[in-house]
Amino acid sequence: MASNKSQDAIALLKEDHRKVEELFKDFEGAKGDGRKEKLAQEICLELSVHATIEEEIFYPACEGKVDEDLLKESYVEHDAAKILIAEIVAGAGSNDEFFDAKVKVLQEEIEHHVEEEEKRLEGLFAQARKADLDLDVLGEQLAARKMELTETYKTSGIPKPQLKTMEDAQV
Repeated sequence: MASNKSQDAIALLKEDHRKVEELFKDFEGAKGDGRKEKLAQEICLELSVHATIEEEIFYPACEGKVDEDLLKESYVEHDAAKILIAEIVAGAGSNDEFFDAKVKVLQEEIEHHVEEEEKRLEGLFAQARKADLDLDVLGEQLAARKMELTETYKTSGIPKPQLKTMEDAQV
């Protein structure tokens, strides 16, 4: 995070979005497989942590307070991203001929997801702001869990994806 000052939940999640957008931009301009692999790993780490904190803390807090279909769509979009993340992580360093294409498709999926969350009036974040959520407390919970997960994933690697919408799927 940019500062130690506590952020509300939506500010923290939007900051994550901007960071990943920058990483995707860096990936597009990167030269050499080693640099691209390093950036792809960082993208996958950031997105894995972000998806986990949203699914564990933010989305459950939004249940019953935002459009249910939009919330369900968010879970499905996360699962699609997790599948690509698993493929990117597994393919890094293995001369996967589809490596760049997978990162590009992941970028497109994330851009769509961010747009859905950040739409000015009807997006998930706008709806959450209008609801009676304590965004400051949620922000503290998200920040603490984010720090914990980031350390765990850096040390132990990004875990096999847990798919919320495809409980019986094998990845």
